[in-house]
Amino acid sequence: MRLLKQKRSNILFSLVLLITVFISACSTQSSIKKTSTVTTTSVKTLDGASEERTAKELLTLAQSLNEQSAALKQQDKINELLVSASELFLQEQNYLKALWLANKVSDLVDDQQSIYPLLLVKAASLQALNYTEQAYQQLQLAQELVVNSASLQSEYLQNENLQSEESANGHPPLAFTLAYYQTLSEVLLAKYQLAASTSAQLMAFSMNDHATEQDVWLLWQQLSSLNSWQLTQVSKDKPPFFNGWQQLLHYSHKFGANPTQFIRYLSLWQKKYPTHPARLIVDELTKSELILDTIENIAVLLPLSGAQAGAGLAAQQGVLAAYKNNTKVNIHFIDTNVLDWRNIASRFSELKVDHVIGPLLKAHVDNYLTMSEENIELQIPTLLLNLPQQDTLANYQSALSMRPESEAQQAATVLSQQNYRSAIILSHQDKVSKRIALAFSEQWQKITAKTVDIVYFNQGKQMQNSLKESLDVNTSQARINQLTSRLKQNIKTETRNRRDIDMIYLVGSQAQTRLIKPYIDVNISPFAKVIPVYASSRSHSHFNDLNNKSSLSDLQNLTFTQMPWLLTSKQQNKSLSQLSYKLWPQRTDSLSRIFAMGFDSYNVLPKISLMRQASYIRHFGQTGTLKLGDNNILTRSLIWGRYQSNKVTEIVMD
Repeated sequence: MRLLKQKRSNILFSLVLLITVFISACSTQSSIKKTSTVTTTSVKTLDGASEERTAKELLTLAQSLNEQSAALKQQDKINELLVSASELFLQEQNYLKALWLANKVSDLVDDQQSIYPLLLVKAASLQALNYTEQAYQQLQLAQELVVNSASLQSEYLQNENLQSEESANGHPPLAFTLAYYQTLSEVLLAKYQLAASTSAQLMAFSMNDHATEQDVWLLWQQLSSLNSWQLTQVSKDKPPFFNGWQQLLHYSHKFGANPTQFIRYLSLWQKKYPTHPARLIVDELTKSELILDTIENIAVLLPLSGAQAGAGLAAQQGVLAAYKNNTKVNIHFIDTNVLDWRNIASRFSELKVDHVIGPLLKAHVDNYLTMSEENIELQIPTLLLNLPQQDTLANYQSALSMRPESEAQQAATVLSQQNYRSAIILSHQDKVSKRIALAFSEQWQKITAKTVDIVYFNQGKQMQNSLKESLDVNTSQARINQLTSRLKQNIKTETRNRRDIDMIYLVGSQAQTRLIKPYIDVNISPFAKVIPVYASSRSHSHFNDLNNKSSLSDLQNLTFTQMPWLLTSKQQNKSLSQLSYKLWPQRTDSLSRIFAMGFDSYNVLPKISLMRQASYIRHFGQTGTLKLGDNNILTRSLIWGRYQSNKVTEIVMD
């Protein structure tokens, strides 16, 4: 009993010291000019009335209560005042004060009802001070508190056979609050977890009784900026109102470029979701009018001769497949390998060119952009088929990105949400593979704040050694050899791989993958769980799938990203795919990708100006789902495929 009284006395003494020091600090800094406004909160007085108090006044009141009585019954009231003071400092944007006070008070309280808001104050203050990882850690602690509180409440009700309103500790069980989701959304956005941030934003919106029309528009802007695969991630969280949002986004993505169809589908949405918060968005969308481009003469700039003629011809065939002999539009193919770039402006004038597709080769792209700065005839809507060296494009220019780095970033973002704790990257030593591996690694670290090891390999014996080293199989074999020598007899053993590795991202060609994937499988210990292996589209060969089906068994359970054109999928143009295979049965995967790019370039060309006016418009193409970014770059959302049961199927990543 004496020890308990001593502990309580120490706590009260700490409170007195804490409040005195803090009030003194506040007084000292009172002469400093502040841009933030002073926020107040309502506090009940002894006679039951309510008064508005500032954070400093709450601290003074807490000090007064402590001086009036050393009784422990005052401690709860004092704690409540200190917690409220920290929250007010946060609202006043005095983040250092809020953080300091919350940290000090946390050491003095032990009840969950006080700890939870203090964790939120610390998280919000840390995020405002750009300590994102530390802020995230505080939110995780808050999440644990809520989960444990719910578990304790459930166990208590079951044991006591009570109603849900009754509580295990005299307080209602903790629940996630508006402040929690608002802070979580900000923190996840800073961690580049856009889908998870949007889910938290939707949760916050559903709990906000004072949400405004501006809040609805901010939600719409956030949702319409997401890629298709990010929206799939949001849908897995099942946030409130998302069914209505998802349906509206689907109609906007698919029919936004066709006003007649769009209005019809918006009307269907209004009938199905008459009370949804997005109804004011729909009201505005039905009134908006987009300006359509008039397209009559398209110049298509491709290398139709020379060493790159194969790529140019594949792109040309893709454009013609999409063109379908449209009598309203004239197409002029221009061979960039024989073109006199000094005369391109006059050539355009003669042909009355109003839109351009190409060039395809990077060197030709840079030439064209240089010429367009000098000639007004070239300053017309242009869709480049390669990314330029320069960082920015003119407002009338755009580019279709087929960069493998973008694919790796999508894969890293999706896989980082699968609760893998220790991933590694196995990458071939060639330049493209290294670019993909580095892009995956950098994106993974952005999101998780954890590094991922990259193990490079070459063909043959070195590949085997690199793989064994990455899985730590050599160490296991060394232990076996040591044990065998000690026992002086032959024993039957199994080598074991590292148990901490729970995912492998493989980067290499299809031929390299066919060699290394079986080797990964046989080096996984029979005592360990199967390590899932993911890969980029380079590991999948549509051509090989069609012409060498016996090799499919080597790639069982390999999961990879791919464009719809090279994977039997919902988005694939199956009739065109079958026709293409009949006409060009020996076409390689790389040329097939260029064919798909040519096909998409013609179809997306009239939509680009609409995408600039309405960011929600998408093009569901054969290279992927295309979205125009702020930098005038068309980025692709890819789909996922998996080798299973000796065939390749499209899958949806959970």
